[in-house]
Amino acid sequence: MLPREELLKRVENKEEIARIIDKAEKAFKTWELVVSDFLSPPVLAEINQIFSSLTQVKTIPWGGYPQAERQRVGIHREEVFAEESQIPLAALDIAGNFLFDTATHRDFLGSILGTGIVREKIGDIIVLGERGAQVIVVEEMVNFLETSLVQVRSVPVKTTRIELSDLKIRPPKVKEMTTVEASLRLDAVASFGFGLSRSKMAEAISNGDVRINWKDITQPSYNIKNGDLVSFRGKGRLEIGEIQVTKKERFRISLTRFV
Repeated sequence: MLPREELLKRVENKEEIARIIDKAEKAFKTWELVVSDFLSPPVLAEINQIFSSLTQVKTIPWGGYPQAERQRVGIHREEVFAEESQIPLAALDIAGNFLFDTATHRDFLGSILGTGIVREKIGDIIVLGERGAQVIVVEEMVNFLETSLVQVRSVPVKTTRIELSDLKIRPPKVKEMTTVEASLRLDAVASFGFGLSRSKMAEAISNGDVRINWKDITQPSYNIKNGDLVSFRGKGRLEIGEIQVTKKERFRISLTRFV
């Protein structure tokens, strides 16, 4: 049995993690691969944190492509071989003419949820502009959505299954940078990385627009560390790389910005 109470003390998303622990215990008892529904990035980060220290069971996160934000997690005993291809996923193309009625990610998500499906059955949505969108879902929802998802905003759509290999994934734009700062404060480092004044960056952090490793951080004075992923709503992400102390006792920080 897993140390449930001890594991739950270390996480914020207790309800979701408790369900994952239930699945882990089932995987341990049955010697089978047990798969979750789609999980959000904050929950995935906590799963990685707590399960990396366990030896009884292992996890495989997979959302259909390497950069997927929402992913299902496969859980299995360490002695059982398992891989990403065993996690059941399906992709749908939502085709329509959105030239005169542009639809956003929120619009596509709202229309999908409007069919009666819960969020946990839906992975990433890839918006294709005037041509529509593609969405990753659990296998058992394919037939239902092919017949039920017929309109997004005012636009009639045709929903059809496609192969995961046909997803039109755009690799993120990457910019490598280096800054030298007097401290490791989040507002100082992020203001350079995102190209904002420090005061505006501090305001954004205080307003809850910034996350570190998918956790809400509202203190501008928070100290970043190597490996942190800073997410700024609407602005992209910033990965903290190597941190070196200079001769003048300042911090030289390598940054990678994803747009």
